[in-house]
Amino acid sequence: MSWIKNFVSKLIGSRDDAARASNAQTQEYPKLTPEESSAVNRFEAQFKIRFNDHRQITTALKHRSFLNMTNESRAFSNERLEFLGDAVLDLVVTHFLYQKFPNKTEGHLSKVKSILVSKPVMADIAQDQMKLGDLILMNRGEEKTGGRQRKSILADAFEAIIGAIYLDKGLDEAEKFIQTYLLADYKKILRKGLYKNYKSILLEHAQGIGQGLPEYRVVEENGPDHAKEFVISVAIGKASFEPQQLLENAEAVIESVIAARPATAKGNYLLTGAIAGTMSPGIKVDISSYRK
Repeated sequence: MSWIKNFVSKLIGSRDDAARASNAQTQEYPKLTPEESSAVNRFEAQFKIRFNDHRQITTALKHRSFLNMTNESRAFSNERLEFLGDAVLDLVVTHFLYQKFPNKTEGHLSKVKSILVSKPVMADIAQDQMKLGDLILMNRGEEKTGGRQRKSILADAFEAIIGAIYLDKGLDEAEKFIQTYLLADYKKILRKGLYKNYKSILLEHAQGIGQGLPEYRVVEENGPDHAKEFVISVAIGKASFEPQQLLENAEAVIESVIAARPATAKGNYLLTGAIAGTMSPGIKVDISSYRK
């Protein structure tokens, strides 16, 4: 893994630089609350990982709603560590697949990787295998609305924990964690066939019929920031489809829209609408979201 360490250092900065930045934040970090200390102790006991700096894992477990209870700034939520963990996860999984499948093409490896590092996969691991929801720090309001079972929160915490392990213990330990909770079951995950990148499927279909890129557009946006609801439309070129053809593939088309939510959107999408508009020219599908 030595060459990977060099690559990571160039990609996201050296570990020493990251540690210095973390230490700078630590100087401003208030003393852990009893609730934070309890979460850290339970995490270390459950996963047999001992942190040199408990503030790293505390931050990884801290949902932004918890900041309302501690009066801390947004920088003390787990969002920054999620960003870092995402990069580490991507690199480790890429390296794993590169070595595991020496005869597979780049396109095949990319498809497999997109499944393994997808939010639904991480959320299921965090919920079913790790029982991570019980450890996440959040306020009472978030908890009452199902925050401990919310897949977006669980997936974000999983990535943030990877970032915390990387900063505190290095890339090798982060790789062990990813291997234990994700890559050890990669065959099972792929065999399920439950995690499909419908956006990619729709893209390949559109390009295969010579219609370029699907166009996604937010038609409507409602609700507060923590519980957004969206209506999104997707259009594919000027291809002509019989209504029955579209109906037979409606699930894939609509789920592709679900997967293509804007990066800033915090909602999770669920089909509640219907196929709208004419089938020719092009396809137009409207969906609405359910609250997070």
